[in-house]
Amino acid sequence: MVNQILSEAYENRATDIHLEPYEDDLRVRYRIDGVLYDAKIAESLKRFQAALTSRIKIMADLSIAEKRLPQDGRLKVRVGGQDMDLRVSTLPTPYGESVGIRLLTGRQFLDRRHLGFEDEHLALLESYLEKPHGILFLTGPTGSGKTTTLYAFLNRINGPGRKIITIEDPIEYQMKGITQVQVQPAIGLTFAQGLRSMLRHDPDVMMVGEVRDLETAEIAIRVALTGHLVFSTLHTNDAAGAVARLEDIGVEPYLISSSINCVIAQSLVRVICSACREEVPAPPDLLKEFGIEGQTPTIFQGRGCAKCKSTGFQGRTVIYEILPVTDEIRAMVASRQPSHLIRERAISQGMRTLRQSGWNKIRQGITTPEEVLRATLQEGR
Repeated sequence: MVNQILSEAYENRATDIHLEPYEDDLRVRYRIDGVLYDAKIAESLKRFQAALTSRIKIMADLSIAEKRLPQDGRLKVRVGGQDMDLRVSTLPTPYGESVGIRLLTGRQFLDRRHLGFEDEHLALLESYLEKPHGILFLTGPTGSGKTTTLYAFLNRINGPGRKIITIEDPIEYQMKGITQVQVQPAIGLTFAQGLRSMLRHDPDVMMVGEVRDLETAEIAIRVALTGHLVFSTLHTNDAAGAVARLEDIGVEPYLISSSINCVIAQSLVRVICSACREEVPAPPDLLKEFGIEGQTPTIFQGRGCAKCKSTGFQGRTVIYEILPVTDEIRAMVASRQPSHLIRERAISQGMRTLRQSGWNKIRQGITTPEEVLRATLQEGR
């Protein structure tokens, strides 16, 4: 049964599997292109709940005797001729253990062009990847592809002439030629402690999985100011919000303004299935949301077919905004200007917002207006 669940998840391009126990039911769901779908399973599966959980825990080298505490593990399997890394997490509930499985496969793209960045912005990104020092922040909500984009950037600059060290929680992809460190808070190996130790290994480039607290932020910024290129992520909804987030956790504005090179905010939208894509008239109320009243642009949607499992979508792409920290923006950050003014100034200097990036992909027939609106609900964006 476990093999069947894994095989079906792989065939459906799922990124996560959820086994969720309830009083009279065991629910199995797959996350496909960011949306959860119920798996078609036998109603009698509840009877095998304990056996399924134990089998997965044995495969991930977890303790089957311990059912009261959460556990995390990982394993490698081969499904459909493809090697897959599985990240397994268990969580105790009143009706048994809930199991979450993240599927990480070699087919994940690690090329910037395949992520969805447009040609006109690739040269700009290239200039930031080649800088000798400073910080490049990626921001966005959970599950917006920040880590995948960071790996694509590291993949681009990885070479024999550079020493690259990362500290992550967890390590999602193993990358050849890069030293990767797993955070272990239980034994004192935090982001901050790891960063201090990494400096003794003479790195050129460092990647910090996430800036969560003042200590980590200050060390990362001082590392950037002393001649290292640093990549990291923050949880904010837009690029300008990164400044406010760093100020909220206690970083001094003069440190922020002098260390950050660029902030990229991104979100993921589903891609229309190429097999059943069809042209449809643009609803006027949707055009009003994009500020394009009075026009009649061509838009597309997926009708639903066997290839896309009747969803109308297959795969995801990124919509993004890139905020270069120019001298004018640095001055605004140093003088504690609010993030909405920084955003307005960046737009006046040519920054394309998330929603504008999404509109470009709508015009190209890549995604739908509803997808972009869902991903940019807090407009302003």
